Amino acid sequence: MDARFRGDEHLRRVLEVASRILREGRVKCLSGRPEDALVEEALAMLGCRVPRCGEAPAECSLEELGFYEDVSPSTLRVFNSTEELLYKNWPTPLVRLNSLGDGKVRAWAKLEFFNPFSMSVKDRIGWYMVKKLLEKHPGASLALYEATSTNTGMALAAMGAIKGFRVKLFLPETIQKASDTLLSVMGAEVRRVPKSLTVEFIDDVEHLAKEEGGVHLNQFENDANFGVHLRYTAKELDLQVRSAKLNLRGIVGGLGTSGHLSALSLYFKSRYSDVKIYGVQPAPGTVIPGIRRVETGMKWVHYVSVDKVVDVTPEEAVAHAVKVARREGILVGLSSGAVTAAFEALYSGGELPEGDYVLVYPDHGFKYVEQFSKYLPIIHQR
Repeated sequence: MDARFRGDEHLRRVLEVASRILREGRVKCLSGRPEDALVEEALAMLGCRVPRCGEAPAECSLEELGFYEDVSPSTLRVFNSTEELLYKNWPTPLVRLNSLGDGKVRAWAKLEFFNPFSMSVKDRIGWYMVKKLLEKHPGASLALYEATSTNTGMALAAMGAIKGFRVKLFLPETIQKASDTLLSVMGAEVRRVPKSLTVEFIDDVEHLAKEEGGVHLNQFENDANFGVHLRYTAKELDLQVRSAKLNLRGIVGGLGTSGHLSALSLYFKSRYSDVKIYGVQPAPGTVIPGIRRVETGMKWVHYVSVDKVVDVTPEEAVAHAVKVARREGILVGLSSGAVTAAFEALYSGGELPEGDYVLVYPDHGFKYVEQFSKYLPIIHQR
């Protein structure tokens, strides 16, 4: 495990309890014993009410504790605020990709670019990190600091606009130039850092935030990152899989901070016995926006089980994003292209048993015009 995250034994214990609760689907009432504190924390992470002895039956199902109440979309899509537009518009769509796999191995995309602020999965963590912060400091006037490769920054800029916070964002030099314009339009202060990965300067952002009296949310270590996907994303997908009567055999997702794939792993491996989890990372020595290699340091993936991590080159990521655009008619980002490339590699290698596979598509392709322009001539030559 990365040295930064060693020794978080408390988190490990909470996740073990959460996994057990998911596996059993029931919780005994809590009587105030010392060991009940871990159960309470796990239930809060799962979005469940606490069954206290004397106020609840001796044992309750997760459904009785409000497990699925978080996933209650507005059927007529009418919202009282742009913040509601985010979380009351979940689940994000799950769609069959008919150009991938075959009649026996079927691919489904979870379209996270339907989130409204950054058109990406990072809207979830931007919202939840701010939500958790305000629970501790209600009514505070804050300046938010964050290292980002664009999407989390856009999500935080949106939350800053909604809540009236100042937002300072720090971008690596390798990220597309369009990000500066997009983030500035949304009201954030943007600074470029002469490093290639966001994780390389999170300590610098932490130090600066303390110096200037700001709050460094730190998506790389903030457990709200993992928590929002366990409480919302995983439940949504579970309900969608059940509704469509899918024979779910695997989930393929990119590794960036590792929040969403780790939460999906904990949830589905606890609730189901035969779901495989496949992570996707850039090939050695390469950069794909939104994902990175495990050894660069990420937190939650070390607390869960990932069956295989697949390497993908930037050229493969772009080529498969283009393939999805030309065969399915949707413009996806480069991390989505990488996820598609990994699925195709697993499929062509005969590693996928018959059934349904969910590909988590983190964001839209509009931010990546520079990368598409660079690689399209190479793709056309093939």
